[in-house]
Amino acid sequence: MQSSMSRKGNCWDNACMENFFSHFKSECFYMNSFGTSEEVRGAVSMYIRFYNHHRFQKKLNNLSPYQYRTQVA
Repeated sequence: MQSSMSRKGNCWDNACMENFFSHFKSECFYMNSFGTSEEVRGAVSMYIRFYNHHRFQKKLNNLSPYQYRTQVA
């Protein structure tokens, strides 16, 4: 993985992705060891599903992003 760089002096460009990658690294990547690139791909896919469908977020009234979007619609 390679971090992205925002415009000079503008830390808000990538704030949401930096937040996601911070959670991903601490909750998934650092807790596992991977032997192949397929294992990494599988872990990323599973974590994205977990993050969107099951992981509640305080800023979304303790709902997952999926639950929050379907509640509004």
